[in-house]
Amino acid sequence: MPNRDQQIARKGRFTALVIAGTAVFWIAATLIGGQLGLDNRTRALFDLMALAGFVWALVLIYQIWRARRSNQR
Repeated sequence: MPNRDQQIARKGRFTALVIAGTAVFWIAATLIGGQLGLDNRTRALFDLMALAGFVWALVLIYQIWRARRSNQR
């Protein structure tokens, strides 16, 4: 099942990009928000957006885990 393994690997790379992109976005939003003097409400919105990105990454990791488990059986 090399095709299935390739799909899992592709999804793993995508998940890594989601995690890295979310982290970069969060750091940049925090730094820029501090420099621009944004209010806490706006900065909290960026925090919630980053949290959503990390939750999405966890869902993707769970899907990869399930796919690998079904692939081994």
